[in-house]
Amino acid sequence: MVTPTTSSKPTEGPEETETEKQHSLKHFPTYGTMNGDTCPTCRGTGRIPRGDKDRLVAVIPCNDVRLEPRRTKLYVFISMAVCLFVCCLILFFLFPRSVTLSPVSVQSVMVYFRPDTVDLNITNLINITNENFVPVQIVKFFGQGLVNKAVVGKIKPVNMSTAIPSRSQRSYNIQIDLVISDVGISNYCKSSTIKIHSLFLELQMTMNISYLSHTEQLSLDTFEYIDCGNNSTIPHPMG
Repeated sequence: MVTPTTSSKPTEGPEETETEKQHSLKHFPTYGTMNGDTCPTCRGTGRIPRGDKDRLVAVIPCNDVRLEPRRTKLYVFISMAVCLFVCCLILFFLFPRSVTLSPVSVQSVMVYFRPDTVDLNITNLINITNENFVPVQIVKFFGQGLVNKAVVGKIKPVNMSTAIPSRSQRSYNIQIDLVISDVGISNYCKSSTIKIHSLFLELQMTMNISYLSHTEQLSLDTFEYIDCGNNSTIPHPMG
């Protein structure tokens, strides 16, 4: 009877594996070192000190995904759209608009008969409309009255120092003193046989305004009829 014999050679698998692991670990440098030298950045700790974060620069490869532009066209388009919108708003609100001077009515006419002349004191109502989105300052206002193309009086100075607010309208009463020395017109106004002494008066008004750092001049020529023979305190339209 033959008894099978077993090999007395010990198994070296586990021992060789452990040995190989230890041998392999010897080829890896210590954490925080490179080629046996300590990392100058983290000094072997594996972490960057807080005091050095402001003066250290990270170096990354050129093909890093963080360097690839993301939605650049979208951001450029949005920036251009916002700039265009802001420019349109600025142009809309600061674009110069009209400032109009318009006559409204003759408020009163006071007649004074002199031996050689007829004196009239006329009060007119005018409107100044500001269509701009900024206030308008009236720098100067002046005018004159003409009868038969002859200057017979000038408009009295009017206090217009207050600026006209944006998108608003202001009304002013202006007075003009007329002295009619023409013999024919004077006799016509003094005649008692005529009930209504209609006289056409031409008003030439000029106004200097200032807004948005520039000055403009507005002019207006208008005609109105008055009764030069009697006092009138009933307002009636001009022209």
